[in-house]
Amino acid sequence: MGSCLMLLTLVVLIGCRIFQQEVLSWGPLALIPLAREALPNLMACVLLSNIGASISEVAMDALVAEYGQKHNLRGLQSYAFMASAAGGILGNLLGGYILLRTPPKTMFFIFTSLLSLQFAMSLMTREASLRVSQPLVNTLKKKSILLSIRNQLSDLLRAVHEESISGPLTWIVLSIATVPILSGSIFCFQTQCLHLDPTVIGMSRVIGQLLLLFTSVLFDRYWKNVSMRRLIGVVQVLYACSLLLDLVLVRQINLKLGIPNDMFSLCFSGLAETIAQFKLLPFSVLFVNLCPRGCEGSLTSFLASALCLSSIVSGFLGVGLASVIRITSGDYSSLPVGILIQFMVALLPVVWIHLVPQSLLTVEKDRKRGLSKRTRKNRRVGRVVFGSVISYRRERESETPR
Repeated sequence: MGSCLMLLTLVVLIGCRIFQQEVLSWGPLALIPLAREALPNLMACVLLSNIGASISEVAMDALVAEYGQKHNLRGLQSYAFMASAAGGILGNLLGGYILLRTPPKTMFFIFTSLLSLQFAMSLMTREASLRVSQPLVNTLKKKSILLSIRNQLSDLLRAVHEESISGPLTWIVLSIATVPILSGSIFCFQTQCLHLDPTVIGMSRVIGQLLLLFTSVLFDRYWKNVSMRRLIGVVQVLYACSLLLDLVLVRQINLKLGIPNDMFSLCFSGLAETIAQFKLLPFSVLFVNLCPRGCEGSLTSFLASALCLSSIVSGFLGVGLASVIRITSGDYSSLPVGILIQFMVALLPVVWIHLVPQSLLTVEKDRKRGLSKRTRKNRRVGRVVFGSVISYRRERESETPR
């Protein structure tokens, strides 16, 4: 009963975190006319909000990873993805409704209220109820902070250098970092040229989160037993093809098919982003199952940092590509060329798909076999040393005069 309650608490916290993010995501749409006047204040608020969100997300991911590993709950990250998708659906719906009915200040008041609720829930949750390993107080007093950081860094480097972790980690980071993101140019094209209402673009995220929830359920029920390399390869090809949907909108092919721009954007604008989010789920399950004990938080935070860095690189590549092919606010004639380049680059990670393991079960068996061999080797060395010590002692006893 306690494990179910703890699992429910973690899921609720994750859902609340995404719920708050999606409510706040409507804020920039509401404050676009005032952005130039209060740009420094907005940047400071967004910076502080992202710092707090990053810390809380890393902490919750580490708790989910350690809890699932300790209680042998494989695929617990699927439920975390379901909770995030549910929070995204509710957050987008509530954010859009509040934006249409009330001024932006009311939206931010609700956002701070949700933050206060999450903070209160976190304070009321005792660490003993988490049922994860906790360091003793006396041990923490004896160890310095510097020594603790050094030990955690050493464990992290040892875990990252394992082939079963370094290969998939390299693939997922490169698959994100090498693809230039043109989402800003697409958004400006939709609002400036097609004159789409921002609420349509916001509601498209609801469709995307619904799809993410549906695919997370399918992965937990059926797809987690499928070959991981095959699944990731198919997902990457689907992601590349979904980028071509922007080309359909830019070329107005949808109008020739009888589909209005707002309906097409509502159904397909968030598809590529949803597939990109779902692509992280199999890797999250893989890394948590392969993570050494006591290194869950370090590896989770390192993974989050690597994914964040790859997203930043992808954004810079998108800005550079837009500058090279001269996509400006008044000229989007080169946007189809950028989308085609984006599509071809998105297919490149399929070339190094061999870095992704065939299946999670195979990696776990190989890893356990390697650990067992290492353990047997250490035992043999210990027996030899121990036996030599005994023989040496017997020789010394025989040499002593009686």
